[in-house]
Amino acid sequence: MQRRFVARWMTIVAAVFALAVVGCQSTGGSESSSSSGGTGSEFREDPMGSESRGGLSGTDLSSLQTVYFNYDAFTIRSDEKPALRDNAQAIRDHDEWGVITIEGHCDERGSEEYNLALGERRASGVKRYLVDLGVPSSRLRTVSFGEVKPSVMGHDESVWRYNRRSDFTARR
Repeated sequence: MQRRFVARWMTIVAAVFALAVVGCQSTGGSESSSSSGGTGSEFREDPMGSESRGGLSGTDLSSLQTVYFNYDAFTIRSDEKPALRDNAQAIRDHDEWGVITIEGHCDERGSEEYNLALGERRASGVKRYLVDLGVPSSRLRTVSFGEVKPSVMGHDESVWRYNRRSDFTARR
């Protein structure tokens, strides 16, 4: 009887510990304190600072602007088209950047498989748009990170809207 009692409590303690570890891993580092709602289409403030949406004043790759997407969508939003036009011009002007990688990202909602596929569709859509604007296809490649590389940590729409994005990196 005593053995069963101890074994039962050890199982309960192990289960609680496992749940605590999993719960801590999903919250990440810093949480956003903003609680304003939204649809994902409004970007009045940029948590990464104005550099991520800034103009093309610099000559380094950081001048490329992040492109944001609506929830569960991969079509290019009309308010993102000017940023992509600027990005296309910058890429055409800077051969020294080499091959540009377009990264597709998602918010944390949805399964891992679904988000990887959605991230790939986002990156591919951005690539097609840039090619249509005259960027050589050979200068672009795509990769999907799904939900694993959030730009902003948190668990509500006020941060998810910044994680539904395509970023740009270069392989020199």
